[in-house]
Amino acid sequence: MTQTKTIRWGILGTGKIAKAFATALKDTPDAVLAAVASRSVDSATAFVTEYGSHELTKSHGSYQALADDPDVDAIYIATPHPMHHENALMCLNAGKAILVEKAFTVNRREAEEIVALARAKKLFVMEAMWTRFHPSLLEAKRIVASGEIGTVATIQADLGFYADVGPEHRLFNPALGGGSLLDLGIYPLSIATYFLGPVQSVQASGQIGPTGVDVQAVFALTHENGGLSACSSSLLARTPVECTICGSKGFIRLHSRFHNTEDLTVELNDGSRRAVHVPRIGNGYAHEIIEVNRCLREGLLESPVMPLDETLALMGVLDEMRKQIGVTYEADRVG
Repeated sequence: MTQTKTIRWGILGTGKIAKAFATALKDTPDAVLAAVASRSVDSATAFVTEYGSHELTKSHGSYQALADDPDVDAIYIATPHPMHHENALMCLNAGKAILVEKAFTVNRREAEEIVALARAKKLFVMEAMWTRFHPSLLEAKRIVASGEIGTVATIQADLGFYADVGPEHRLFNPALGGGSLLDLGIYPLSIATYFLGPVQSVQASGQIGPTGVDVQAVFALTHENGGLSACSSSLLARTPVECTICGSKGFIRLHSRFHNTEDLTVELNDGSRRAVHVPRIGNGYAHEIIEVNRCLREGLLESPVMPLDETLALMGVLDEMRKQIGVTYEADRVG
């Protein structure tokens, strides 16, 4: 791409997550919302009216038009999980850098095809795991590296809320990649591997709802370094949504909504306890945008913080958990 100072973003999709991303773009230095695509131009135009600029932001009535837009440097893919594969391949074939909302795809096979095409075309791709780039998580990582809590041995993390929506909603609809694991479980899984490293094996148990997807799940991870983590996801209950990183000298707790928190606590074996407040930018999504912008300006093809091989590994773990629980999607029956 041209080494322009300002990165020109396109957003593919106009749902709730796309709106959060567009809001964050306004808080991101040297980045603009250049174009928005929906399957109808009316939807794209309405999105631009609320979140973009009539002078700067184009409205496209098809996803292909956005992929082909010469005035766009990077595209954020904000469609439901089962569409990520097709959308990502289309954007890469059009020569665009992409940020793909998590879960990255429905399964590892789809993810491998995206990564292979990106590497063949030498184009940037990253999974939009925004938590990885939050100041609170970076502070927790710094505390662990300092040795303050000793050697990290175990992690507990949960993410759950009561989803008061019908069976046709994307959270429960198998055709839209519904289920707690792909939507919520990816967070505890990702943060556990961030602190304890690659997963060696997993044991998962889940509850299948009326539509055939997991409405809640618990999973125990054994990491290659011997560490253990205990995680859960639920669409049936509000859980504490905390992550506790436990070491030989104490623990760090990322407080509620750990994936987007500004607050953590460090508690040591001697009984001492301190609270740390680490402000984020806006709604929190700006930090991942800043990382993509940095990578593009430096000519990197992937982020060292959220590398593609790790994304592939995590999709493989999700595949194994779904297999153990008994959840399959159309994409699992293809290829």
